[in-house]
Amino acid sequence: MRRLITSAALAGALLAPGMACAGVYADDMSKCLVRSTTDADQAQLVGWLFAAISSHPSVKPMTNLTDAQRDAAVQKAGALMQRLMLVDCRKETVDALKYEGTGSIGQAFGVLGQAAMRGLMSDPKVTEGMAGLGKSMDEKKFEEMLKEAGISSSSAK
Repeated sequence: MRRLITSAALAGALLAPGMACAGVYADDMSKCLVRSTTDADQAQLVGWLFAAISSHPSVKPMTNLTDAQRDAAVQKAGALMQRLMLVDCRKETVDALKYEGTGSIGQAFGVLGQAAMRGLMSDPKVTEGMAGLGKSMDEKKFEEMLKEAGISSSSAK
């Protein structure tokens, strides 16, 4: 069961935008999860996702995370998820599982993941790093594509 819950939460954290609409109980659980987490909790969740994703062979050379750091991120995220589901949002979690099934866990954690990412993305350093992408693109080619699509470049901004 632990594996099922963890998998559902992970899927939700990573794939929530493509998931079906949450039911009323998953929605209540989502609200509770967001309400029950601090900025530090949300940063910890994002850190765990980063640690997990950075294990992929194509990006692992870009990080200097050690296995011990990855393990610590997993342990902290596990403790956070356990606290949220078993203590802070126990009633909402039980209701969501009872009335909407295990998929509700993924949906609820997906909302929490989105909230955590919004917080991370609003940091000025992250915004600056993301803005760097535009510097490497040929703006003129994008303007030509917009024109071809019948969209003025001024209305696309």
